[in-house]
Amino acid sequence: MSSQSITPTLGPVDLSKCFAAGALAATLTHGAATPIDVVKTRIQVDDAMKGLNMVRAGRQIVATEGASALLTGFGPTAVGYLVQGGGKFAGYEYFKKKFIDLTGSQEKATQRRTAIYLGASAAAEFFADIALCPLEATRIRLVSQRGFASGLTTGFMRIAREEGFRGFYSGFIPLLFKQVPYAVGQFSVHEAAVEVMYRAMGSERKARLTPLESTGVELTSGIIAGAAAAVLSHPADTLLSAINKGAGDRSQSVTGRMFSLAREFGPKRLLLTGLGPRIVMTCGLVAGQFVIYAQCKALVGAPPGIEIHKEE
Repeated sequence: MSSQSITPTLGPVDLSKCFAAGALAATLTHGAATPIDVVKTRIQVDDAMKGLNMVRAGRQIVATEGASALLTGFGPTAVGYLVQGGGKFAGYEYFKKKFIDLTGSQEKATQRRTAIYLGASAAAEFFADIALCPLEATRIRLVSQRGFASGLTTGFMRIAREEGFRGFYSGFIPLLFKQVPYAVGQFSVHEAAVEVMYRAMGSERKARLTPLESTGVELTSGIIAGAAAAVLSHPADTLLSAINKGAGDRSQSVTGRMFSLAREFGPKRLLLTGLGPRIVMTCGLVAGQFVIYAQCKALVGAPPGIEIHKEE
């Protein structure tokens, strides 16, 4: 530990281990959730499916397009979240350490822990989204525009050929509005939930936790964090799906299209349409990610996360 740091050293090798663990956690969970995401996206953007629940919409897709339609966008989902997940988890560890060090003491860091969680998660997500955006744009096109392309490579190349840089990043601002609240909910609420559970069990009980019990803590806190992440990010998720499908006045700026579409959709559609499936999906995603991330970190010998919980 250096004289200028109040936290353990977190070097490039440590960050690379965190990146690998986060990448695996994100790509496995998001890849597995592809069918749910396909149904959710179609409910959001397909007028013929408005008002349908998850099961009915899924059955309609299978009946009209075949079961393989539920895996539409799997390629860009797996690749995109491989990069984004690694960047998000490693970035959170990095920025959390930096912000703790800036406070100058463990006591001050604990007092300001909520601000540290919010800042670290938002900063990490911003940089991760730069890499994610082109692949997310490709995924949304494949899911929402039937026949757009046969897969990741052809879809990516079609956007590059026909629209260039603008096509890939036209949804960047909406993506930030979706992903930053998602990350803030994911990490901040997870930290808060873990803190509450550790405080309830006491330091002695915490020290005696078995690996299975530690996994239970991660799973429970992840479910709570997943629900928060879903609610916070849902309005922008609806707008992002619509914009990547081509909705709105293309002569407007992306931000202008966002506000125009928000007025057109109204609060009920923005806040509630597709929210149920999204909560189910996101609870599974976030809980699964924290469990896999913790296990992978242990397997590769990555350092444990820095704790600034208030346990008394």
